[in-house]
Amino acid sequence: MNLHLLRIFAAVAEQRSFSRAAATMHISQPAVSKAVSELERQLDLTLLERSRRGPAGVRGTRLTDDGQALYEHARGIFALERAAADEMRARVELERGRLTIGASTTIAGYWLPAYLAAFSREHPGIQLQVRVGNTQSIAQALIDCEIDLALVEGPVSDARIASAPWRDEDLAILTSPGTRPRSARRASLKVALEARTWLLRERGSGTREVTDRLMRSLELRPARTIEIASNEAIAHGVAAGLGVALLPARVARELLRAHQVEAIVPPSALAVPLVRPLYRLQLQARPASPLARAFAATLEHDVESQPRERSG
Repeated sequence: MNLHLLRIFAAVAEQRSFSRAAATMHISQPAVSKAVSELERQLDLTLLERSRRGPAGVRGTRLTDDGQALYEHARGIFALERAAADEMRARVELERGRLTIGASTTIAGYWLPAYLAAFSREHPGIQLQVRVGNTQSIAQALIDCEIDLALVEGPVSDARIASAPWRDEDLAILTSPGTRPRSARRASLKVALEARTWLLRERGSGTREVTDRLMRSLELRPARTIEIASNEAIAHGVAAGLGVALLPARVARELLRAHQVEAIVPPSALAVPLVRPLYRLQLQARPASPLARAFAATLEHDVESQPRERSG
């Protein structure tokens, strides 16, 4: 397969337009049309269908089923090409380059900054980018080759992704001050928790997954739930008396110190420990670049005890 023709076809598929693809590749539109036609002739398949002219007089394109299948392969091929080029440049010396890290929300806000700071001190010329989302969206970004490696709060079951435990994170069931159940016995605790409103993260979040697992373990069926797509918003909702929630202890650390929220029960009162593993993800088919390997090595150190850079 001619990779030059495949590259032009991928540009048309991404831009949904022959003319826009020509502009991005700095070649003429007839050259783009000729390349796509030649690729279709070689494969004996129709890959693109032209749509009607839009309001601006521009004709768009639509992928056929065959074209969509080829485009998925093209994305993987050119992602590997970019990985190879990045690795060759990075092998010269780890002084220039860009590393894109994906992180689920709690990790991005409470764990990752110290590691970014440590890595930046060691490699000041490296451009760092962080993509933040829930576990499901970060896993998809890794599959789409939009990020180099990922740190998430929930397990990911996908054969394309290599998942390894990174570290453990303490959890806490939180309530507003003065509203803790009087008894920590399992039966009494179950009744008290079922009567409360539970504040939950959205599905696809690692925090939501561990909350669902806790509810199954305790056989909890809350009278009411409220879904909020932010751990910080949930923590402040608990402080305001909106309900109870299972959250990473780090998220509520300042609220706990200020006695604006309370932990309901110690871990020994539960059938499952109030702790969860955090995971490091990498795409199976994509070789890790030297930058990704260097950052992975940083993740293995205790960076929170290291001195911070002084300003001024």
